[in-house]
Amino acid sequence: MKSALLALLSLNVFSPGALGLSFSLESQPEFGQLKGFKGSELCQVAENTKRYLQEQVQDVFAVHPGKIINDKITVQKVQDTLAFICRTYREDVRAKRHSRLHDSAFVRQHFEFVRWLPDKKTATEIAGKSTNAAKSRMLNDIPDKEIFLTKYYTKLLDGSPVKTELYNQALYALPYDEKGLTLAQAQQQQGALTRFRYTRQQIIAGALLKDKLAQPLVWLTEEALHDVLLQGTGVLKVDGKIRYFNVHRNNGIDYDYSIGKREQARYWYFIETPEIMGYGHDQPSKIAIKPQVTFAGNIADLGVGKLVLVSYREGDRQVGRLGVLADQGGAFDNNLFQLDLLVDSYRGWSDYHKANGHLPDYASAWILLLKQ
Repeated sequence: MKSALLALLSLNVFSPGALGLSFSLESQPEFGQLKGFKGSELCQVAENTKRYLQEQVQDVFAVHPGKIINDKITVQKVQDTLAFICRTYREDVRAKRHSRLHDSAFVRQHFEFVRWLPDKKTATEIAGKSTNAAKSRMLNDIPDKEIFLTKYYTKLLDGSPVKTELYNQALYALPYDEKGLTLAQAQQQQGALTRFRYTRQQIIAGALLKDKLAQPLVWLTEEALHDVLLQGTGVLKVDGKIRYFNVHRNNGIDYDYSIGKREQARYWYFIETPEIMGYGHDQPSKIAIKPQVTFAGNIADLGVGKLVLVSYREGDRQVGRLGVLADQGGAFDNNLFQLDLLVDSYRGWSDYHKANGHLPDYASAWILLLKQ
């Protein structure tokens, strides 16, 4: 054990504080056949996230090497890793050959693997506070060497351009008194702004509608509203057309992992977008993401843009998949035991389960960094 520790320290790559906690270098990872994703879409998300790293350097919340990695790992190395993904994909397309991003030997050859072990202590503490028996059980059952691999999807819903008896809850744009304010300006004035004044329950009861404090973007059912607030994105069919709505800014109330979606006081205001959007410190900067190649997770501690490989049993074989950490959510505050894979858009649980029932609840996980 001592010699292994000295060997890792001699690499001068990973901070001693990370060793023995949640992250360490692994020289011979076993992850099986790479499948379940398209190289073209992995490249798109990698390229979009790399652009964010280059253009949003002021976003110190997300643009950093990772709090568990020392200064030998840089944001530039993260960018180089993402650039390599697209370079490889495009070289393979030009050469008319099978994607090397699905070749396990190629991936082992070109990347360093940082094994991620879950923070079970925090997971157990949350499980003890949760009122949801199923959630408590799943958190308590996290294996010692696997993270909790949840799946999220954009809710495919019906909506109405006007309020009706059925579609009686709105996705609201930012309140009128915040139009034109940057995020920083709004934070400075939060004591006087409508956005910070109301809980989800008060808004559902009509607080915004009563005094016309914000513009309704689209109308949907109350159940659908809770789903969209949880998922962060709504894919709505309105008058026969598909429209996308993404979270913009929230009311400043933290997400409470221990309670259900209907009890959450956090409320998000929305904006209409041309496609599904992931992380961004404000709406204009958000990263366009794709299903099956995007993970949501703890960006505050890990840093946006990490290339992640997860591996699990599928039938009688071991398989793995690649994705980019390009999204987040309130559930990931102080959470280093979980990743959330964006899977697709579905009408509901039955459609979702039919398409994703084979995916496990737990998986081995590595952060990949391009070898220099």
